[in-house]
Amino acid sequence: MAQGENENIIPINIEEEMRGAYIDYSMSVIVSRALPDVRDGMKPVHRRILYGMQELGVLHNKPYKKSARIVGEVLGKYHPHGDSAVYDTMVRMAQPWSLRYPLVDGQGNFGSIDGDNPAAMRYTEARLKRIAEELLVDINKETVDYQFNFDDSLKEPVVLPAKVPALLLNGASGIAVGMATNMAPHNLGEVISGIIAYIDNREITVSELMEHIIAPDFPTGGIIYGYNGVKAAFETGRGRIVMRGKANVETKDGGNKEMIVITEIPYMVNKANMVEKTAQLINEKKIDGISAIRDESDRSGMRIVYELKRDAIPSVILNNLYKHTQLQTSFSVNNVALVKGRPYTLNLKDLIVHYVDHRHEVIVRRTEYELREAEKRAHILQGYLIALDHLDEVISLIRNSADPETARNGLIERFELSEIQARAILDMRLQRLTGMERDKIIQEYKEIMALIEELKFILENEDKRMEIIKEELTEMKDRYSDDRRTEIEHNAEDFSYEDMIPNEEVVITVSHQGYVKRTALTEYRTQGRGGVGSRGVSTKEDDFTEYLFTASTHNYLLIFTDKGKLFWLKTYAIPEGSKTSKGRPIQNLINIESDDKIRSIIQVDDLNDEDYINNHFLIMVTKQGIIKKTTLEQYSRPRSNGIIALNIREDDQLVRVDMTNGSQHIVIAAKSGRAIHFPETAVRPMGRTATGVKAITLQGKDDFVIGMVCASDESATLLVVSENGYGKRSNLDEYRITNRGGKGVKAMNVTDKTGALVAIKEVADSDDLMIINKSGIIIRISMDTLRIMGRATQGVRLIKVGEEDSISSVEKITKEEDEEVIDSETTEDSPEVNNESPDAAGDEPNE
Repeated sequence: MAQGENENIIPINIEEEMRGAYIDYSMSVIVSRALPDVRDGMKPVHRRILYGMQELGVLHNKPYKKSARIVGEVLGKYHPHGDSAVYDTMVRMAQPWSLRYPLVDGQGNFGSIDGDNPAAMRYTEARLKRIAEELLVDINKETVDYQFNFDDSLKEPVVLPAKVPALLLNGASGIAVGMATNMAPHNLGEVISGIIAYIDNREITVSELMEHIIAPDFPTGGIIYGYNGVKAAFETGRGRIVMRGKANVETKDGGNKEMIVITEIPYMVNKANMVEKTAQLINEKKIDGISAIRDESDRSGMRIVYELKRDAIPSVILNNLYKHTQLQTSFSVNNVALVKGRPYTLNLKDLIVHYVDHRHEVIVRRTEYELREAEKRAHILQGYLIALDHLDEVISLIRNSADPETARNGLIERFELSEIQARAILDMRLQRLTGMERDKIIQEYKEIMALIEELKFILENEDKRMEIIKEELTEMKDRYSDDRRTEIEHNAEDFSYEDMIPNEEVVITVSHQGYVKRTALTEYRTQGRGGVGSRGVSTKEDDFTEYLFTASTHNYLLIFTDKGKLFWLKTYAIPEGSKTSKGRPIQNLINIESDDKIRSIIQVDDLNDEDYINNHFLIMVTKQGIIKKTTLEQYSRPRSNGIIALNIREDDQLVRVDMTNGSQHIVIAAKSGRAIHFPETAVRPMGRTATGVKAITLQGKDDFVIGMVCASDESATLLVVSENGYGKRSNLDEYRITNRGGKGVKAMNVTDKTGALVAIKEVADSDDLMIINKSGIIIRISMDTLRIMGRATQGVRLIKVGEEDSISSVEKITKEEDEEVIDSETTEDSPEVNNESPDAAGDEPNE
């Protein structure tokens, strides 16, 4: 090879070349072939067919033209692809079982719902449907942009003005490269009602729009079975809609024989294939009880008959047909459309917003065009009026001019006219000089000036433009609206168990041996401080109530165990029981190990709110004083078998978990009576499987963490309770802030009389306190009866504890506004209650 030839060879990386070429190809398919434009709902081939037909003049009120003539027009001018691609598209646009609102009026054999092929294009004829012309209205008024065709010889529209929202009405389907679209058709009346509702209220939600646009409306009718898929599709742009054929049971031979008659089938199902496959299933004995199948469909409508055997049960057969044949199928909605040339997944409101924006732009551009034309006409009419006011002089000037050029220049100079006005006067016919014609010119000028004022007002006023969009849509609704074809049948999935459960406050009780129940909060009465309490729960002799907390029935419960595992449970899933019932073993509800126990439960309203789960944290503390902080998002994906929430050493166990907002005060108390106070920011967020860091230095081997409080601000008051029934309230600011990991400060003066510390809680005057002894005795105390005292005091007696008994659990309860406080002395049905006054001095000073 000669040296000179080598100089023109440019080495390239084949990987980069392949990547670039494939991206170019995929973008071409996405933008120029497979995906519809969100504004007019058209792919390029549909748009070119409609525009080509309009240019050819085959309007709804004109004679049909041969399909081959139309295909040739579109191919030669705008769409440089195979003739079958154009013809097949045009055929589908004429099929009433393919499009909810067909855009082409076909004459001849355009196929059938059985999948029969249409006749060749040389045999069929077509013209536009009237509704298709609405998509093209005002296209000649510079309302849309144009682009050059494939050989730059002609121009074609980039988008159609689309007086009706075709994308929502007829849907779309297409497979691009790396993405696909599958959009459902809808009812025109419903869609226009929804668009008008959006124009009236721009903040309208998808669920409010769904009051107008109820569900997709398929051209073949049928039944939408279950509403959850529709809801998902409208809200997210993706969803699976289950469709069923419409079936009735009829009798023949005097009522001795029954038949299932199908009158409507699901959208996009080939009727002949469905009947054939059903017959095959009957022959294979997969469907039993049908003796004969007949397709009795004709011009009057669809009718597929399944004759049943004498002993067959119609409902059972029908359910088998739904299960095994295409009598039940699904439509997977995937609303992908081009927005400014880029593909996006759009929900119902997005589709409406983009359509209204497009119509608004069309109205603006149309009005600007009409204003320009009106001003041009007004300019010429002004010239006419000047000429009519000086008629004799104008005629004399024209008659004495040697040629038209001289006459035009003479008119311009003499009457200060523009060249356009002068040319118009010279082109004026003599009949326009009559009195009647003169009056017409004056009248036309007045009308044109009024029109100019109106057009300027439209351009200055957005509300007026929106009113025009509403008026035009209402006109379309009056002209083309029809009844919904597809019915909606709710199924069991639409009614979740949760919808039937009232959202109310309940008390959740967990016993030492793992029995759990929920009880209405109102079952617990409020008693005076110092009482003995009432019987709370019937337990075995070696069992006692260990944990008690309040929750709402619709909350998610995040259940943490001693071993650091996390389980999820809805509150209503916990069995209901009376105040004195034992409850159910927790192992029946979650997959907890036999040697593991519940340690803490967090209530969360919604695990799907991304902003909420990313800005809330879970703080965990263990018995040995290890603390860990993790975002709630890390625990927001429920699993039936639970997950590891915290890695815990063998000699350690989880004590408490709290949810925080990232900027709270943390107080951790130990059995020895000491507590440490530090800001939450002292603990950095860690991953789900991390172990944590040191929170407090404990006082010897027997000491351990008994509780934690995450307070929102320093004005909080803390309650500490000892095992022998003593407690006190102190302000949080009495617990000075120290470094994380220190020994902390004295939270309570622990003595033999008080016993070790068992609980620490953040409380307010509006709270009640629930105290449970190991023997099962419960007392409920109002916090406003317990005054705030010093941090280092011993406190006052909250509950009398028997010699062999001790406090097991303490929980605060927010008081209901309408809840009546019942004093135990006046309660006849509580013989066990004894409201003894607290120790004489109230406070017992530090000894």
